[in-house]
Amino acid sequence: MRKPFFAAGLTALLATGAAAASPMDLTIIDRAVADFTGAEVGQPGGAKLPVDRRLRLANCDSPLDMQWFGRDQRSVQVACPGAGWRIYVAVDAGFSNANRMPQQFGEAIIKRGENVSILVRGKGFTLTRQGAAVEDGAEGQWIKVRASDQRTETLRALVLRPGHVGIDLP
Repeated sequence: MRKPFFAAGLTALLATGAAAASPMDLTIIDRAVADFTGAEVGQPGGAKLPVDRRLRLANCDSPLDMQWFGRDQRSVQVACPGAGWRIYVAVDAGFSNANRMPQQFGEAIIKRGENVSILVRGKGFTLTRQGAAVEDGAEGQWIKVRASDQRTETLRALVLRPGHVGIDLP
């Protein structure tokens, strides 16, 4: 009578350990990168490729920390502070709109009055809110923007790509 109880307890313990050690579902990372960049995998502005399916990352119970990485923002750093891992996803920075000429140096890609997504990034989080550009701006240039629900206060944000500006918090 004691042996079946011990075997059942051991089986439950092993099943619990296996569930706790289950790897991260990499499609969650692909989806998070697509949401962060505003473009799907393989599309201009999105990840060049899906996350390598051979990776075995510990499951992340906390929200993923997403940040642009590199001076030219050609990759996204995805980190899970709780699990202690960090990976980098290469991003296709080109815009392949057939009707658009290649961007000239200093060409404004955001126009005054245009609706923009404002990405506010800090250590361990990224917030997105809608706003409007107060002035024209080229990629990599700092411009004034105003959040949609604020009438007077303007913020300084970096033009990331068409329709997207960013603010990094210390």
